[in-house]
Amino acid sequence: MTNPFPAADQAEALKRDIGWLGSAVIALNGIMGAGIFALPGSLAADFGAFAPLMIILFGLPIFLIALPLAEVASFYDRTGGPVAYAREAFGPFVAFQTGWTYFVARLSAFAANVTVFAAYAATLAPVFESLFARTLLIAGVIALFAAANLASVRHAVGGLKALTILKVAPLLALALYALATQGLSQGEVRLPEFSEVETASLLILYAFVGFEHVVVLGGETKDARRTIPRAMTATLLATIALYFLVQLAYAAAMGDDDGGKAPLAAFGRTLLGEAGAVIISLAALFSIAGNCLSSAASTPRLAYALARDGLLPGWFAQVSKTRATPDNAIVFFCGLALALALTNGFALLAVVSTLARLLVYAVSLAALPIVRRRREAPPRRGVQKILAPAVLALGLAFCAFAVAQSKLDSWRVFGALLLVGAVLYAISRRAGRPAG
Repeated sequence: MTNPFPAADQAEALKRDIGWLGSAVIALNGIMGAGIFALPGSLAADFGAFAPLMIILFGLPIFLIALPLAEVASFYDRTGGPVAYAREAFGPFVAFQTGWTYFVARLSAFAANVTVFAAYAATLAPVFESLFARTLLIAGVIALFAAANLASVRHAVGGLKALTILKVAPLLALALYALATQGLSQGEVRLPEFSEVETASLLILYAFVGFEHVVVLGGETKDARRTIPRAMTATLLATIALYFLVQLAYAAAMGDDDGGKAPLAAFGRTLLGEAGAVIISLAALFSIAGNCLSSAASTPRLAYALARDGLLPGWFAQVSKTRATPDNAIVFFCGLALALALTNGFALLAVVSTLARLLVYAVSLAALPIVRRRREAPPRRGVQKILAPAVLALGLAFCAFAVAQSKLDSWRVFGALLLVGAVLYAISRRAGRPAG
């Protein structure tokens, strides 16, 4: 059989308004949020002149996950991404666990990035350093993202395109200026101890995850089976190159200085004085806003997909008749994100997000051989017969290694959020909604 769920693949209530460029900016903004503005300082302090190579060391192995994920995405043109993969391969219960885990990953990342947004806003306007003003800012920003997504997915993607230019252009220009005026770092390149790499691994990975945002929007993407894999892999490669360039420039200008709470603002100040700090702080705000808008656009679609398949209460699957947006899911996501952002710090939320994503990546990769068999995919030929299974196995091993670095406090927060999902799942089952 070619498709076990043909009707489900076609019966979407959402409009297909996203093209290749829209998919690319969703993927880019999914990756590029707070991480690149927080990471260079800690990498420089911990690894010195070796820091740029850490970007490559952890950036390229991400393709061990991205390539199999792109292949499994090529079989689907419906909303849900990992929910759809797990449902077809492993059944409705695993689909729910996968979908809710991914919802938790995206939710905690969104909350983490909003806290960094508030921190960078405070560097420009110290009034936001007070708890009351910070709380109002976080609530206002989340409400703005909710409003943009309640309007329509087309409006959200349009905003992402503008934010992409506003955040990439200053970073790229300042990095090139630093390399032109400072040259390459003259520091000693010291190979780090393995234990040092282990300690930094999850925070480094946090700067790279998010490329998969686009797979969730399959039901709103034109020619999704071709568009999504190409946009995802091309964007990931471009982002790794940009991150490497920024880390190289930071090492040249700052050496092993960690730059304090806002390392790239300190980097800009070193190069261009206060004007440079302001430019980078604004770029950080645009970058984080783009990442959060990308999350607010795609994550509620996970709750919609779970409810559509009978795995969450039907309330989450309600779609606006005039705007074709999952309004209830958007409001639920933004409300829960506000609670998390006001009660937890960036580092813990970032690690929780990375932990949850890695588990979802592992399920999605494990689904690939089953989906290929059920969809009667053409047999692999030549070097692909050896290379593709090897990449898949290495990708799963990479996920297992990274998950093993998680600490107990991150598992506690993750477990509490899973409990919320279990309650919602029980409500759905008690209501007698058919799974799938």
